[in-house]
Amino acid sequence: MNWADQWREVNREHWDERVPIHAEGEFYDLEGFVAGKSSLRPFELAEVGSVAGLTLIHPQCHMGIDTLSWAREGARVTGVDFSEPAIAMARGLAARIGVHADFILSDVYDSVAAVAGRQFDVVYTGLGAINWLPDIERWAGVMTDLLAPGGRFYLAEFHPITEVFGGEELTAEGSYFERGPVLYDEPGTYADLTAATTHNRTVDWIHGVGDVVSALSDAGLSVEFLHEHDYTLFPRWPFLERSENGIYRMPPGRAKLPLMYSLRARRR
Repeated sequence: MNWADQWREVNREHWDERVPIHAEGEFYDLEGFVAGKSSLRPFELAEVGSVAGLTLIHPQCHMGIDTLSWAREGARVTGVDFSEPAIAMARGLAARIGVHADFILSDVYDSVAAVAGRQFDVVYTGLGAINWLPDIERWAGVMTDLLAPGGRFYLAEFHPITEVFGGEELTAEGSYFERGPVLYDEPGTYADLTAATTHNRTVDWIHGVGDVVSALSDAGLSVEFLHEHDYTLFPRWPFLERSENGIYRMPPGRAKLPLMYSLRARRR
């Protein structure tokens, strides 16, 4: 059997192994977070809007740093993730900072049952999440079922157009309409490229922006805005320039591409 057929187990092993690496490294800066630093990006805070007094669920929450940052903004938060070490880390962080939060161990597709059918004012899903999922229509249905009528859904993601280009000259090396699965077998992690790791296989999928918007609309959400951003959060290509606020852009003189996108929608 091709290991892509075991995508959930393969990806879970990958993430389980990387939780302690992420917890100890500089990328997530857990000590800075515990001391009061927010992990949310300014554009997310502006686009999501006030969450004070609202219930918020964060599917695929990893170690819960973004989830707990929303709690510091006044939300009553719930985080869901399929990695047991990640959920344990999230619960420990909540205890350390004295914030009440529910962290639930569950696959994203099973989130509705995992929260016993509760519905939330806000569903937030952060960067680098949907590429781990094969069925974007099923995902959109789950996101809708988690929302209370009139509730806000928010997604920020890396733009799939970047999967097309490679090399210093950004030559087109792939099709924008490739969907996967895409198989990787690479050591380390984005948070520490030199980390010694064993579970290096992953299975990804590529979801076009049109696919995502259509899936959410078909599931019962009305899109309020779709923004494309000319910056990203990591040096996807070595020539990207890092600014003081930690974002990466094309250098002057190079053509700009959309590197991230974000959208907000309401449940009809």
